[in-house]
Amino acid sequence: MEFAIALPLVLLFVIGLLEFGRLIWMKTTLDYAVEAAARCAAIDAALCGSAGETESFAVSAAAGLPVDAGNFAVAEAQCGVLVSGSMPFSFAVPALFPFSLTLSAEDCYPH
Repeated sequence: MEFAIALPLVLLFVIGLLEFGRLIWMKTTLDYAVEAAARCAAIDAALCGSAGETESFAVSAAAGLPVDAGNFAVAEAQCGVLVSGSMPFSFAVPALFPFSLTLSAEDCYPH
């Protein structure tokens, strides 16, 4: 009887840990990709000389994420090179978490 009561709670806890762990991993990877792309655009003109090359670099730095160059934007700002990125996040178990989020990151690296 106790097992029948405890099992759904334990499963809910484990699935929640996995889902939010995946959310944190994706957010951290997006942050890293944006930061690396901004640094590349400010420092390495041979590799990230144009906005398109910088966006492609950001995609390669976002290893494992389902993103393409359209998820990133590059602009010149007062602080230096501004790179921003965003992507949708949907939970793998929509019955437990029936909503989706938009993850976003932004970084500016001085010249």
